[in-house]
Amino acid sequence: MLNYRKATLGDMNELIELRKRQLVDEGIKPSIEIDEELNNFFVNKLSDGSLIQWLVEENEEIIACGAVILYEFPPTYTNKSGKKAYITNMYTKENYRGQGIATSILKRLVAEVETLGVSKIWLGASKMGRPVYKKFGFQETDEWLELNI
Repeated sequence: MLNYRKATLGDMNELIELRKRQLVDEGIKPSIEIDEELNNFFVNKLSDGSLIQWLVEENEEIIACGAVILYEFPPTYTNKSGKKAYITNMYTKENYRGQGIATSILKRLVAEVETLGVSKIWLGASKMGRPVYKKFGFQETDEWLELNI
């Protein structure tokens, strides 16, 4: 039986390891040490409430996770509150993929941000995750440009 719960500061080591495993599975080589930076990120964002991270456990082992980061932008005519949410840290261990776990996490994240007055959610999808998000209803847009500095 799967147990869904929100992450706490006590989950720090697991959050760091899951994030690093996710990056490697997406094809990003671990060329630098990022444990301290990940620890700082999770502590800061969980503490200030701008990160909502869900964990999925089976027999007390974390087998999947997903998160949303909350942002506030100036209100617009298409987003009166200016609040937006970014889906991130979506990861399911290989043996558990294809069972609807990521979709269950997404449903929880979307429901939660909806109660916070968020009406816009965006994400960057890996090739592996793209079908899950499209099936859920996410649509590709040409809204963003990116600059690496």
